[in-house]
Parts: sequence; C-alpha cells; structure tokens
Amino acid sequence: MAPPAARVLVWDWTVRLFHWLLVLGIVAMWWTAEQGMMDWHRRLGLILLGLIVYRLVWGLIGPATARFSRMLARPTTLAAYLRDLAGRRHRPHFGHNPAGSLSVFAMLAALATQITTGLFAVDVDGLESGPLATLVSFETGRLFADIHETSFNVLLVLVALHVAAIAAYLFLLRDNLVRPMVTGHRPEANFAAPQPPSRAPWPRILAATAIALAAIYAVATLGG
Repeated sequence: MAPPAARVLVWDWTVRLFHWLLVLGIVAMWWTAEQGMMDWHRRLGLILLGLIVYRLVWGLIGPATARFSRMLARPTTLAAYLRDLAGRRHRPHFGHNPAGSLSVFAMLAALATQITTGLFAVDVDGLESGPLATLVSFETGRLFADIHETSFNVLLVLVALHVAAIAAYLFLLRDNLVRPMVTGHRPEANFAAPQPPSRAPWPRILAATAIALAAIYAVATLGG
C-alpha cells in the first residue's frame, strides 16, 4: 500500500476562518438590509469591521502566504502568468497567484469602502443611520449612503468574478482552490521546491485580534 502523499500547510487557520466568516458576513449583511433589520445590520457591520482590520494587520505580520508584500506582483509577472493561463499552462502557487492577488486587493478595497461608508451613512429620514453618522452633516451622510450602495454593487461583481475564476480553475485547469481554503493544505508535489508551512504564531494572532477589537470598541464608543 502506497504511503499517503506529503502535504504542506499553505493557508493558516486564521486566514481560512476570515475567508469563510466574510462569506457568511456578506450574505448576512445583504439579508438584514433587505429585511430592514438595521439593528442587526449595524452589529454585523461592526463584526465585518473587525474582520477587515484583522486581515489588514495580518497582511503585515502574518505568515508568508498572508502577507501583502508577497502578493504584490510586477506587471510583467502578471502578464506572463495570464499568457500561461491562456495557453492552459498552470502550476499551483504557494499562496495567491498574481491574478488571485489582484482579486484579493480589489475585494478588500471594496469591503473597506462598503464598511467605512456604512459607518457614516444617513438614510433619507435620518432614523436608520450608521453608528458614526452623527459625526458628519446630513448631506455628507447621504453621500456616504450613495457610495455605500454603489460599492455593494461593485462588491457583488467582484464576488461573481471570484466564483467564476474558481470554477474556471476547477474545470479547465483541474485545480481545486476551495479545498485548500477549507483544509489549509496542498500536496507538496504541487510545488517545484519545498515550502515551509504557513503557521500562525499565537503572539501575532493575539496582537492582530487586539487591534481588531480595539477598532470595534472605538467605533461602538464613538457611536454612543
């Protein structure tokens, strides 16, 4: 009986938890807004704020596959990668590939815009507003509300592109991107050279979590 194939940890557990909580959070935010459950919408907004702050901090102090500096690709690198994709030449990356990195940055920017504008947004009658709406004028709050609505549509487009890309990698390139985001692991044979596992040190987890909780507390306190 052949021994099981060696596997290496690509995504640490906090990145995976962030990813799936974000999926649930976006769906829940949409649902609560559609149903007029604005108290829950605001609570979920604060949770998403904490998640985004955690991810931004983790992009600076987390393991290699989580770091933004590693995800930045030169235009020539991106162009070469896209040419390889067009020619069905694909090898899994240890972490985000150049196209995936662009998707991550775009979605984080859209989410940050969505959450920030939601904090200051003012509705037409001024009753169902963001927790920091009292810090801006009515006109400014309405502007934030308009941007909040537009940025959600942009976010939906990015999500649709993300799902379409996952399907394309699975069916055209035979690369399942969902499984590693669940288990954290990929076969070691996927990579040309041995890679160190992307483990999450607890002191850094606690530091990023403390900053995220401080952001939530600050907004909740300012909002009264």
